Amino acid sequence: MAAMLSIGLWGVDRGGMWGDESVTFLVAQRTVPQIWRLLHDVDAVHGLYYLFMHAVLTVHPGEVVLRLPSVCAATATAGLVAALGVRLAGPRVGLWAGLLYAITPMTGHYAQEGRSYALVAAGVAGATLLLLRAVEAATVRATVQATVRAWWPYGTVVALTCLLHELAVLVLCAHAVTLAVLRVPRRVWSGWGGAAGAVVLLLLPLVWVSRGQAGQVAWLVRPGWDKVELLVRHFSPGPAGVVLWAALLLMAVGALERRPAAVALPLLLVPPGILLTVSQVRPLFHDRYVLYALAGAPLLVAAGAERVADVLGRVRIEGRRVRCEGRWLRFGGRRLRFGGRRARALLGAAGVLAVLATFVHQLPDHRRDRSAAHRPDNLAAVSALAVRQMRHGDPVLFVPSVGRLAALAYPKGFRRVRDIALRESAPRSGTLWGLEAAPGELRRRLASVDRVWVVAEPYALDPRWSPSDPVERTKLAVLAEEFTVQEHHVRGGAVLRLLVRREQADVPPAATTALLPAIRPESPRARPRPVRS
Repeated sequence: MAAMLSIGLWGVDRGGMWGDESVTFLVAQRTVPQIWRLLHDVDAVHGLYYLFMHAVLTVHPGEVVLRLPSVCAATATAGLVAALGVRLAGPRVGLWAGLLYAITPMTGHYAQEGRSYALVAAGVAGATLLLLRAVEAATVRATVQATVRAWWPYGTVVALTCLLHELAVLVLCAHAVTLAVLRVPRRVWSGWGGAAGAVVLLLLPLVWVSRGQAGQVAWLVRPGWDKVELLVRHFSPGPAGVVLWAALLLMAVGALERRPAAVALPLLLVPPGILLTVSQVRPLFHDRYVLYALAGAPLLVAAGAERVADVLGRVRIEGRRVRCEGRWLRFGGRRLRFGGRRARALLGAAGVLAVLATFVHQLPDHRRDRSAAHRPDNLAAVSALAVRQMRHGDPVLFVPSVGRLAALAYPKGFRRVRDIALRESAPRSGTLWGLEAAPGELRRRLASVDRVWVVAEPYALDPRWSPSDPVERTKLAVLAEEFTVQEHHVRGGAVLRLLVRREQADVPPAATTALLPAIRPESPRARPRPVRS
């Protein structure tokens, strides 16, 4: 836990929020009635998280405070993974598993993100530990009162976790597989079934409401084998090279250990497998939605390392013979003796040193991840550029309207300008980034100006981008017909352009094409970014 806390706090103030974090930051500072309206109309999936962050940001509305709950949740998860390892295979496995979880780059990434995924991972790890405790308690004590006392903590934690993000409900499938592999008695199934049924019933209203808000994940695409490969790399302590292959080999060895594998394998494979399968019909997959499944990977790696260490710990070298598990082998060498407690202690320390070496090897990846430039965008940089370039009273147009998040999260850069398309603010309208004028009204407003600043998402510059929103289509049409580019700037993952009317431009329209960036189809910037998912 100390290792995870240190890694989580390292560089937590990276100097800027990206889009999804800014949504958390802005929504959490609204009043409770305003948050409730947003949940009802737009974003029910993250309702509990927004209300929780509303209380957190009441203390101090800052970027570091925004990320501290995720840091604390990741720290708790590392401890819970270690506790699972101790319960399943012993203290050494617990130590190694907890440290492996802490140094995994994906863990550190989401430990420093102001979203709910690290909290969900902590909830799932805690629920898995409570599952094992409930199984043991229900097996020993068969009374109804004992069964209820054993299962209500598990059901409560799973319910709260699913309310933080409804896709966490897939962990129930993983736990069902665990119970099947462990061959628990019927009374255990009965207790677990009651807890799981209560969770599903509680979650049904949220699922019903969120179905009507499916447009929030419309940007997701059908995952292919490339997504599976990427998920494997993200779940490993190292995404490539010897670290990746060593982790995969130890996972395979760990899968031979019945009790750890009964818990870790379903947790690692079942939720991602179900979500990948469903996403072939209705795309819902993103690796952050199954971050909680990562806990199974370090448990398997540690269990595999323990199996190898156990074999090495039983080796005895005496004179010219080697004894391992009751067999003597000839050994040409001087008289040596190795084994017993000393060997196990040395192997435990060697495992910790191996984890430390892995972390040092992945240090460049961790450093890059602590840069604001490593996130999809940096709204602070966009605002800083606006301060330098825009004049007092300049009109500004956001294409598409999600770009307004930069002005909402960092208003200093946009205080001197006027939002020419905005009709009603985000808090008052119960939306994430406000309501804009109708197409006809927007045309009249643009007709009254001779110059306008455009803050655009890179994918909006792709000629093939065809928005379904008539307001966005109107923006593109008017700008293409009546304006030409005079200035062009790129900063923080966004594009700022000063457009002037064609008849007043200093350069002919044909010359402006040199100012347009080429966006290749395969570029991730040519696709809509995952805001508010």
